[in-house]
Amino acid sequence: MSLVTISNLQRITASKLADMLLGATRSGAVDSESKIAVVDVRDDDHIGGHIKSSLHFPSRSLDATMPTLLRRLADADTVVFHCALSQQRGPSAALRYLRARERAEAKQQPVQEGGEQEKNKGKDEHEGAENEGAAVPQKVYVLDRGFVGWQELYGLDERLTEAYRREIWEDGY
Repeated sequence: MSLVTISNLQRITASKLADMLLGATRSGAVDSESKIAVVDVRDDDHIGGHIKSSLHFPSRSLDATMPTLLRRLADADTVVFHCALSQQRGPSAALRYLRARERAEAKQQPVQEGGEQEKNKGKDEHEGAENEGAAVPQKVYVLDRGFVGWQELYGLDERLTEAYRREIWEDGY
């Protein structure tokens, strides 16, 4: 069982996320979008722009769409959740995702007689291929200050923000 709670979810600043996204773009990796995934959980307030290549999974329907989200994020090394301010919906979505992923992984683990997980199954098949195919733990973050904070810094940057509408943000959130 996970020890992650709302209070100890890892946070990431907009500038750190921007550096990561621009670095993935500069690397020229074909699958760079799959390595860093941004999940926008805003509901009716999903207006005025969004982080480029982000996935929109509204918080109000997250329970129903969680299996799809788990599949879409399976290959991501880093996942960043956000809502408008990342005070409630973003952190809550990240926590729900972590718990759902943990449950899904537990169901996939074969169980030996006596209840212990099979840790050494197939070990002889892969001798000499240390860490080949070893899963890298996925990092899950919540974007500090949400999209409101993001758009203050990167709203006009077309490399990082799509469909930005400045007039919506001129008077604040």
